Amino acid sequence: MDRDLAWDGCHNVRDLGGLPAGPGRRTRWGAVVRSDTPDRLTEAGWAAAAAHGVRTILDLRTPGEHRAKPGHRPPGMTIVNVPLSTGLDRHHHDGTPLYLRSFIERRPERCAAALRAIAEAPPGGVLVHCVAGRDRTGLVALLLLALAGVAPGHILADYERSTARLSRLYALLGEPDDALRVQARLDAAGTTTAQVVGALLAELDVEACLTAGGLTPSELAALRERSTVVDEPRGQDVGVVVAMEDRGGAAG
Repeated sequence: MDRDLAWDGCHNVRDLGGLPAGPGRRTRWGAVVRSDTPDRLTEAGWAAAAAHGVRTILDLRTPGEHRAKPGHRPPGMTIVNVPLSTGLDRHHHDGTPLYLRSFIERRPERCAAALRAIAEAPPGGVLVHCVAGRDRTGLVALLLLALAGVAPGHILADYERSTARLSRLYALLGEPDDALRVQARLDAAGTTTAQVVGALLAELDVEACLTAGGLTPSELAALRERSTVVDEPRGQDVGVVVAMEDRGGAAG
């Protein structure tokens, strides 16, 4: 199953569904999609998002980062603004994988607020995004997948997937590939993305972290229910019909 999605105007879009999520379960296709900013989506791109079942857009950006072009977003989509960080949260690790652990430890309440928005979203798919869809969106995706019981290797692969996707965007924009800056920072720290994310996941008690941030047991259960589904034999798990039936806990 190819989780990368082709939405005209976006370059780092993928569904978090289809991953093994513990005994007898997998992540639910169509429940949560991660992306770079949808501000660049064309009318056709927005139509593709709607056809995929997106009904809620979780915007992690801070005020001032919005560059929306009016008129393209179709009706029936609700925008929920949950700025993951503010100007006061600036840290020297920002914009690299080293940011993940430091932010989770410093601001568990902001992590919990973003996950709560997913748990409380109405039926339908949830699109989670920041600007590039790598750091803030990557953090939320990491926490959600860890809570769902996805193995560290799959979570790391999802996180690293943004590098190749964004390289094409930087080339299109005529800008230097930010992966070069990130790699230089990692080299200076004597580590790699795999080591950073792997060590974090090996030590992370995601339920304790989100509980400390304010999530209740019922909210944690709602997140697991929304993001996972009972696994079916592969022969029964293909095609749009099945994907539509188990999206986000309900249709539309």
